[in-house]
Amino acid sequence: MLFWRVVFINLEEDVKKAILLAISGIMLLAGCESKKEAGIPVEPKWKGPAYRLAWDTKAPKPDPSGVTLPGIKWTANPEELETRAVLVVRYDSSGVKSDKLIVDQVILGATDIKGAEGQLGDDYISLADKGLAQLLNIYGVKGKVKVQALLVRSSISPSAGPDEINNKKMSDWISTEIDFKGGHKGK
Repeated sequence: MLFWRVVFINLEEDVKKAILLAISGIMLLAGCESKKEAGIPVEPKWKGPAYRLAWDTKAPKPDPSGVTLPGIKWTANPEELETRAVLVVRYDSSGVKSDKLIVDQVILGATDIKGAEGQLGDDYISLADKGLAQLLNIYGVKGKVKVQALLVRSSISPSAGPDEINNKKMSDWISTEIDFKGGHKGK
């Protein structure tokens, strides 16, 4: 009889431990779940705009227009991939002397951007070089010029202002400085 009582007590202790373990596990899961429901912020995997841009570090091939922007690479949030984008390039026009409206940006046409990582094509960057060179020539800008670039959604209008650019931006602005000696108009 004593044997059965010892076995029964050991089984009773094992059952108690199993129940406590199960309750602890349920409480742990419920605690994790309640954090989501209680509005405790969960850190996102990707912070900021969907795309991150960086200038290519290798020296770019000089463009005949007189402006040579470095290549532009991107890294994208895999959950927010786009297939088309537009490059906006603007220069610091604070030194331009003019009584008329100064155009300080080039908005290119749409280009394909596939995948979570990539680089804008050389031909596409060359179009930005030519457009920027035309503006710099028109306003007589020479020397060191601060330039910024960003990606926006392909639905942007070709004459977009700052508000539309901010509403459709896919990346933050990246900056660099170029040396523009002037060129021939129309190149």
